[in-house]
Order: sequence, then structure tokens, then C-alpha cells
Amino acid sequence: MSPTPSESREFEFADRDFRRVCDLIYQRAGIALVPAKRDMVYGRLSRRLRSLGLRAFKDYLDQLEAGNDEQEWQAFTNALTTNLTSFFREPHHFEKLREDLQRRTGQGTLKLWSCAASTGEEPYSLAITACETFGTLTPPVRILATDVDTQVLETASRGVYPMERIASLDEAMKRKYFHRGAGPNEGKCRVVPQLRQLIEFRPLNLLAPRYAVDGPYVSLFCRNVMIYFDKPTQRAILSRLVAHLGDDGLLYTGHSENYLHAADLIQPCGRTLYRPVRQGGAAR
Repeated sequence: MSPTPSESREFEFADRDFRRVCDLIYQRAGIALVPAKRDMVYGRLSRRLRSLGLRAFKDYLDQLEAGNDEQEWQAFTNALTTNLTSFFREPHHFEKLREDLQRRTGQGTLKLWSCAASTGEEPYSLAITACETFGTLTPPVRILATDVDTQVLETASRGVYPMERIASLDEAMKRKYFHRGAGPNEGKCRVVPQLRQLIEFRPLNLLAPRYAVDGPYVSLFCRNVMIYFDKPTQRAILSRLVAHLGDDGLLYTGHSENYLHAADLIQPCGRTLYRPVRQGGAAR
């Protein structure tokens, strides 16, 4: 008799183990996993079991919950965080950002926030847009880039990417904002130092009850992250984000995200764009 897929797996992974993983990642990062993600969970967490010399998911989860190993909790969170990004993803957002920055010329230092920065393509795209808008590598902007996944933030902070990641950019932009690697770095590129100097990379869990960030922000990018949260969690996060957004600031969201349940917090003002609702119920 042939073994079932679960029996032939390297590690023991029962239904109850998957449910425990779902509960723990929801508590830790607000991510709501669906049953279809079971194989993904197995594949990503198997690396942790292998690294720790464990044979069953139950043993790993017991060890995780019994101890106070913050490093392993972070590894657990990092493993289950999906990071899909690219330079200038959803180009219309950056066109709107450029218009908005031009409108604010003369208002001093403008603060932008990428709150799911992943491996850095989004905040560097914000920085390039600002440089292009103001015609200088030292535009009057400061960019905060945060993510719950510390590993992707390390990648973002280094600013080194395979050349194919910038293949869609025009040649003038590549020359201006990226240094091509040579020798052992052949096939890679690094963002120019001036872009890196515009950005502060910092870990931040959107489930935290308070965000230790400055403000107000004129632009807040929170794209393609809310789809992993249920509606109550989305609303709680939005209420905290909006508190750090300027009255005339813009919230940029993902194309598959819908916030009809939060109409008292934000109101649409364009394609996947929102403004905050302030006292009196009007968006400003």
C-alpha cells in the first residue's frame, strides 16, 4: 500500500499542528491563514525543524510556546510572511505621488511611510520618485520603511539586487540610481548611497497597540498587506495608521483591498487612494 502524502513527509504534520500554526501566527502578526496554505506552511517551517534537529511539528510548536526565545519567534514569523514586491509596482501610485509632492513644494521636509517595505523596492521607488520630482538626489523628503520581517529589512537596507529586478526600468534611470556590480558582484546592482540616506529602515509589527513613529506623513503606502488580516484586524490597524497621516495626506492601498467597512476612518479619493476622515465625518 502506497503511503499518503502526509505519511511520506519528512516531518509529522497533523491537522491539529496546522491549526496551532494558524492560531500562533494570527496572535503574533495578525495573519489569517486559510486551509489552502497548509502545504506552504509545511514547506516554510520545515526548514526551522530541520535546523533545530526536530522530527515533528508538535515538538517545534511545543518548544516555541514553552520558551521565551524571541529569535525563534522572529524566525517563525519571517518564515510565514509573504514578500512579493517590485520596483514601481502599480505605476499609477507613483504618478500620483509625484503630483502630490509637486503640489507640496515649499512645505519643508515631507515625510513618507512604507509600512510593509519588504525587500526595499517600494521605499527605494518612493525615493527615486522624490528625486525625479525635485530634480536632485537630496530632495526634501524623509522616508520611513518598516516591516515585521527582519530578514527582508536586512536585504532592503543593503540595497543590493539581481540585475533582473531593475530590467523594466529605463536605461537613464538605471545609470542614475544604481551601480552595476563587477567581478564577484557581476549580475548584481546596488542603489546609490544618496537613495539609502533618504530612508530609515526599522522593524515594526502592525499589530502593535501603538506605533513609535513620527508624523504627520503626507504619503502612507500600505499595499497588499491587509489582505492577510481579517476585517476587525484591518480596522484596528487602519485606525492606528490614520492617526499618523496628515489631514490632507494620502493612503495608498493594494488593488485587491476594500475598505467599505472603515468608511468612518478613510474615504476614497482616487484609484486605490484614500484620505483620512477627521472629526465631523468629512475627508480633508
